[in-house]
Amino acid sequence: MKGAIVVKVDRCQGCKTCELACAVEHAKSQRLESAIHETPPPASRVSVEQGDGFAVPLQCRQCEDAPCVAVCPTQALHRTDPELPVLIDHDQCVGCHACVLACPFGVIRMDRHARAIIKCDQCYERVERGELPACVEACPVRALEFKSLDQVAREKRGAYLLQIERATDGT
Repeated sequence: MKGAIVVKVDRCQGCKTCELACAVEHAKSQRLESAIHETPPPASRVSVEQGDGFAVPLQCRQCEDAPCVAVCPTQALHRTDPELPVLIDHDQCVGCHACVLACPFGVIRMDRHARAIIKCDQCYERVERGELPACVEACPVRALEFKSLDQVAREKRGAYLLQIERATDGT
């Protein structure tokens, strides 16, 4: 399912539980007890950034016309279906940094322990099994939600209609 990880910034407490859940999900063992002893240590594909009075988890936005895919010289970054997230073939990545420079959100980064990039894959395998992405499932305050694009559009239309209704009630 094509979906989006939606962030409710007003709920995020900056606890970084999403970062930990992501790192564990992408660890070899996929278990916290084992992951903390892995070499190299597992890396998170989401990072919680602090703004002025707020925190926000940032991860790949899975652009429809993804500039990272367009600039990748080895096709390590690819999408097998328009409805699926942008995935990386780590064996193909040569660490050229082109995707890092092309990403409009600054969420692709080099893995400190490998000659390849790391980026959010929306926990593609989990979603295929009917589960939520690890960061979404782990968020204790439900600041992260995984929604279909249709659901996001429906909610935006509803909010806009409510805004119009409120504006016309005062006339």
